[in-house]
Formats: sequence, C-alpha cells, structure tokens
Amino acid sequence: MANIVIPIVVGIITLLLGILIGYIIRKTVGEKAIGSAEQKAKNLILDAENRSETIRKEYILEAKEEAHKLRSDADREIRERRSEISKSERRLIQKEESIDRKLENIEKKEESITNKEQSIISKQKELDHVLERQMEELEKISGYSVEEAKAILLENTEKEIRYEASVMIKDIEAKAKEEADKKAKEIITGAIQRCAADHVAESTVSVVPLPNDEMKGRIIGREGRNIRAIETLTGIDLIIDDTPEAVILSGFDPVRREVARLSLEKLIVDGRIHPARIEEMVKKSEREVNAIIKEEGEQATFEVGIHNLHPELVKLLGRLKYRTSYGQNVLKHSIEVAHLAGLMAGELGLDITLAKRAGLLHDIGKAIDHEKEGTHVDLGIEVLKKYKESEAVINGMAAHHGDYEPKSMEAVLIAAADALSAARPGARRETLETYIKRLEKLEDIANTTPGVDKSFAIQAGREIRIIAKPDEVTDESIVFLARDISKKIESELEYPGQIKVNVVRETRAIDYAK
Repeated sequence: MANIVIPIVVGIITLLLGILIGYIIRKTVGEKAIGSAEQKAKNLILDAENRSETIRKEYILEAKEEAHKLRSDADREIRERRSEISKSERRLIQKEESIDRKLENIEKKEESITNKEQSIISKQKELDHVLERQMEELEKISGYSVEEAKAILLENTEKEIRYEASVMIKDIEAKAKEEADKKAKEIITGAIQRCAADHVAESTVSVVPLPNDEMKGRIIGREGRNIRAIETLTGIDLIIDDTPEAVILSGFDPVRREVARLSLEKLIVDGRIHPARIEEMVKKSEREVNAIIKEEGEQATFEVGIHNLHPELVKLLGRLKYRTSYGQNVLKHSIEVAHLAGLMAGELGLDITLAKRAGLLHDIGKAIDHEKEGTHVDLGIEVLKKYKESEAVINGMAAHHGDYEPKSMEAVLIAAADALSAARPGARRETLETYIKRLEKLEDIANTTPGVDKSFAIQAGREIRIIAKPDEVTDESIVFLARDISKKIESELEYPGQIKVNVVRETRAIDYAK
C-alpha cells in the first residue's frame, strides 16, 4: 500500500512542477513576442502614414491640375459664349434699328393714308351732293320719280331677259335635238327592228260559234236553268240575241271569260247540257286554263331569257295573256317591252338582264287589279316585294308611268320601252267614242289657253296643231306657250304614248287696191 502511494505522490508533484515551469516559460516567451509585434505594428503604422501622405499629396496635385484644366475650359467657353452674345446683341441692335425705320415709314404712310381718307371722304360728300343734284335734274327732265324709273327699267330688263331666254331655249333645244335625235333614233329604230311583235286587238267580249240556232234553246235550258248555271259558275254574262249561230260572252275578267268559252265549246261538242254536266265542264276548263296560264308564263320567261322567277310570278305573267289594255294584249306587250328595254340597254352598255326582268314584270299588277283595290303600279310593287324581287327591279317597274322617281338608267329605259310598245301604230285600239272624247278634250285644253286662236288634233291624236294669236303672242314667247300647253295636257288628259304640241304663229299683212 505504501509502495503504491509514494509513486503517485511523486508523479503528482512532478506534474505540478512541469505545469509551473511551462507557465513561466510561456509567459516569458509571450511577452517577448508581444513586444516584437507592437514594434512591427508601429512600424507598419508609420509606413502607412507616410504612404497616405504621399498619396494625398499626389491626389491634391492631380486635383489642382484638373481644376486648372476645367478653369481653362470654362474660361474658353465663357469667352466663346461672350463672343456669340456680342454677335447676337449686334444683330438685335441692327434689327431694332431696322424695325424703328420701318415703324417710322409706317407712321408716315398711316399719316398719308389718313390724309387721303379725309380727302376721299370730302370728295365722296361732294360727289353725293352732285349726284343728288343730278338725280333731281333728271327727275325734273324725265318727269319720273326714282321708283317709277326703276319699275320701267325692270320691266324693260325683264322683257329683254325673256326674249334672250326664249332665244337661248330655242338654240339649246335645236342643238340638243340635233345631237340627241340621231343617236336616239338609231337606238330606238334598231331595237324596234329587232323586236317586231304582232298584236291582236282584244276586247271584253268573246263570241262562241254555234252549229245551229237550235243550240241557243238548249243553252238556255228549261226556265233558263242552264244559262243561270253557266253564269253562276263562271261569273260571266251570256248574251243570246238575234245574232245568227253565235253566243256572246261578256265580262271584265278575261280568265273567267276564257273558262266560260272553253266550257261552252265543250258542252256544245258533248251535246249534254244540264247543270251537273255544266259544273263538270267548268271545273275541267278551269284546270285547262290554269295549265295554259302556267305554260304561257313559262314560255314568256323562256322567250325573254329570264330565269329564277318565283312560280307565282310565272303564273301571274300567264294570266296577262287574258288581260288587255286599250285592246293590246298585256302579256305580248310585256314581252315586247322586255325585248326593247334589253336591246336599248345593250346599245348603251347597261345591265341587259335587269332591263329585261323589270320590263317583263312592269305590268304584273294588271294580273290582279280586278281583284284588289289600287293602281296596277302599287299592286305590282306589293307583288314583287312579296316574292323577294330586288329593289332595282321594283323601281324599274314602279317608275314606268312616272309615279315614282327612277333610280337607274334601266328604269328610264323601261319607261321608254313601255311608251314605244304602246305608241307604235297598230299596237293599241280604243273605241270610237273614247277616241272622239280624247280628241275633243285635247282641243279644249289648247283652246282654253290664253293666246290660242284655234287648235286641231291630228295624227290620230298624237299631235295637236295650235294657231296662236299674232297680236298676243310673239315669236319668242311661243316656246313658253307650247310648254304651258304640254304641261296642261300631261296633268289633265290620259293618253297612250306621247303627244306632239306644235304651235304656229304667222303675221299677215292685208291691203286693198281701190
């Protein structure tokens, strides 16, 4: 036990001595190292201070050099600016001197103008005074006041202007006719030559021939039952009179009249005439007429070359086969108008298809004008709108009688083609009574116009020759007289085509040898 403790104690003492010796050695060495480091630090600080001072001096020197350079540049720029300012000042001084001189000249001119104005004002006053004296002298000499003299002057001026206007109108009309007549005649005559349609005059009656006069009694039937059945089913009046071997069918509806004619012809051929058979034949004839109407409409569109028409419009066109106007078949008239309008449109470089389409449909309202109220133009507009025709076609149809303003050249051509087709010789027929009344009305319109001595309707009412009173109408004013009579005829008279108003004035000198 003692042996173990002793070495432990010795070891501990040795350890403590080692620690103490190490501490002493480390402290001594550390103090030396610290002293050396402090010295080095001081040396480094001194070096740094020396270097910083050197750098500071260098920077100060460079800054001074830069400042000197900047000051030199600024001085140079200031000198340049001062030089420019001096130049500007000299220019401004020169401009001011120039402006002063101009102002001085202007003041002198204003003074001169003021003097001249005062002189002019004084002279104007003197002139007004002189004019007043002259006007007074003129009034004394002439015996007219200023207002009376003005009235006389205006009256004379108006007469001179009217004379010059009438002369100008005559010259302009002559030149226009010379230039336009030739071309218009070429186009119109060429169109008419290429479209020469035949027209058959029709009326509101149809005549059915009979094999013998005994057939009249069978048509009338017992107590008139057969004739009543025919009239009731067809809506057409049967006239059975002393006309040998003929029965007259009378009615304003041409389709019904055609149904009645076909039915009566079938009954005459069949021989069995009684109410039941009559009803059967009427229905059969209606089917045949409807088929004919459709076929005629299709044939018209094919002949003109117009396609894609609504089927109902085709049927309405076919109905025009049985419609007449002044004895002229309306379907043939429509076909002719379509051809004429198309030919003239081709000559003028316009839309041929539009002209033909509107020309063919221009009288479509006449197919239903006996069924509805309104003019055939308004009814035509309604029908074409219903079946979706274009605005151009509707306007061409609506403007053909002047009821609406034409919106295209094709519309004007359709109106011209309609007038040509209706006005050419043989196209239309009217009764003698209507014809005479129209001529009398035409002459009455001319005779009631002031300045007219006599008037004569000639050329079947297509021209009226008027003898003017020479003491009331001058050679120059007959232009206005002719125009006034034309306007009165247009507003008061209905007529096909156009009427030429020809005013004649002559001065006769009569003397007697005694």
